Amino acid sequence: MREFTEQELVRREKVNTLIEKGIKPFGDKIDVTSNSKIIKEHHLNQTKEELGEIKDEVIVAGRIMTKRRNGKAGFFHIQDRYGQIQIYIRLDNVGEEAYDLFKASDIGDIVGIEGYVFKTNTGELSIHATNYIHMVKALKPLPEKFHGLTDIEERFRRRYVDLIMNEEARRIAFARPKIIRTIQNYLDNLGYVEVETPILNPILGGAAARPFITHHNALDMPFYLRIATELPLKRLLVGGMDAVYEIGRLFRNEGVDRTHNPEFTSIELYKAYSDMYGMMDIAEGIFGEVCLAINGTYDITYRGQELSLKPPYKRAHMVDLIKEKTGIDFFKEMTLEEAIELAKEHHIEIEPHFKFGHIVNAFFEEFVEDTIIEPTFVYGHPVEISPLARKSEDPRFTERFELFINGMEYGNAFTELNDPIDQYERFENQLKEKELGNEEANEMDLDFVEALEYGMPPAGGMGIGIDRLVMLITGADTVREVILFPHMKNKN
Repeated sequence: MREFTEQELVRREKVNTLIEKGIKPFGDKIDVTSNSKIIKEHHLNQTKEELGEIKDEVIVAGRIMTKRRNGKAGFFHIQDRYGQIQIYIRLDNVGEEAYDLFKASDIGDIVGIEGYVFKTNTGELSIHATNYIHMVKALKPLPEKFHGLTDIEERFRRRYVDLIMNEEARRIAFARPKIIRTIQNYLDNLGYVEVETPILNPILGGAAARPFITHHNALDMPFYLRIATELPLKRLLVGGMDAVYEIGRLFRNEGVDRTHNPEFTSIELYKAYSDMYGMMDIAEGIFGEVCLAINGTYDITYRGQELSLKPPYKRAHMVDLIKEKTGIDFFKEMTLEEAIELAKEHHIEIEPHFKFGHIVNAFFEEFVEDTIIEPTFVYGHPVEISPLARKSEDPRFTERFELFINGMEYGNAFTELNDPIDQYERFENQLKEKELGNEEANEMDLDFVEALEYGMPPAGGMGIGIDRLVMLITGADTVREVILFPHMKNKN
C-alpha cells in the first residue's frame, strides 16, 4: 500500500472539496488565446499607460509556480511551455467563488486565467485576472530545488519534474526537434527523400556493434534490433531512389556513459553518384545550418573550448595524423609482425582478431582522437574496420571519413562499396573475425550481395549521431541531458 506525506494527504482532501463544490479536480478543455511568449513579444516595450489604453484581453493557462496573497488580493506566477508570467488577482474582480479557489490552490496546480495585460508599479508585465479557472489539482508538491538534488540521476528518472523545474532542460527539449527539422529541411531542399526501414532485422549488419536479440514467435526465428540503417537504405539506391535518408532509433547492447545510450537516434543518408568528398560537403552544410538555426552564429563554446562550425572544415588522412603524433608512418609497407611489435612498444593492447588495420586504428584512438579540437574530417580508415567502404588506391585503406570535433566523433561516411564480389569477400572476413571472438563483426548478408549484383550506382553515404549533435549545439554535458527518457539503472 502506498504511503502519503502530510502534504499529499491535504491535497487529496482538497480533491474531495472540489468535487463537493461541483468542480472537476482534473479539468476540461479551455480555449487558450495567448501565452507568455506572445504577451512579452507584443507588450514588453510598452508603457503602463499604453497598456492601459489597449487593455489586451487574453486567456492563458499554466502551472502555478509562485504564490503570495495579502487579504483580498494576490500575485502568482504561472508557467507555460515558454516560461512564466505574473498574474494579479483581486476578490472584487473575480468574485468570491473564484477567489476562494485561488486561496485553496497549491504550487503545482494547473489553472486557466482570463484577464488583460498590464504592468505593475514595479514595471513587471502581468495579467490582471477577471476570471480564475481551476483546471488540475497537483497531488504531489513540487520540489523546492529540484535541480540541486544531490542525486542528480533523479532529474533523468523523473524527467517530467525536471522539465517543470529546470529551464535549461526545457530549452534543450525544445531545441532538439528544431535541430531535427532543420536537418530535414536542408536535405529535402537538396532533393533527398525521407524513408523508413525495418527496426527488426534477421541479419546483423551495417555497423560494428553488439546487438539486442529478440525472438519472433509466429515466424519462430531470432531477430536483431537494428544497429544501423545502412544496408536497407543502400538497397533503395539499387532500386532507383537515388537520394535517401532516415532519422530513427538504433539499438546497441553496449555500456552507458557520457556520450553513449543503448537506444539512440541517428541520421543515415545516401546519394547516388556521389562519394566521400560529397558527404564532407553535406556534413559541413548540416552542422553549419543547425548551428545557425539554434544559436544564430557559427561560433559556440563546448566543454570549455571555443569552436567555429563555419565551413570548410580541415581534412586529414588518419595515417598522417598518427605520424604527426608518434613519428610512425603506416603508409610504409610492413608485416603484421612489425605492426604488432610497434603496438607493443607503445603499450597498445593486441586482441586475437587484430590485423594491420586494427593496429593502425588503435594508434589513432590512443594518440590522436582526443587531440582534435576544431572540426576535422579524418579519412583513410583501414579496410579491416571498414567492411562497407570502397578501397583507396592503397588497398590497405578505404574512402571513409569520421568527423571529429573536440575529441568526439560526430559523423561516419564512406564512398560506398558497390562491388558485389569485394563485398562478399568482406563479409567472409567478418565471419572469420566473429569466430576469433569479435562480437561486433557483421554477419553474411547474401540478400544485400544479391542486391549489389543488380548494380548499385557509385554513391556516398553518411551517418550522424543526432544525440551528440544536440549535445554540441546546446552545450549539454551528457547524452542523458538531450534524450528525454534515457536508460537508467533501477533506483534500488
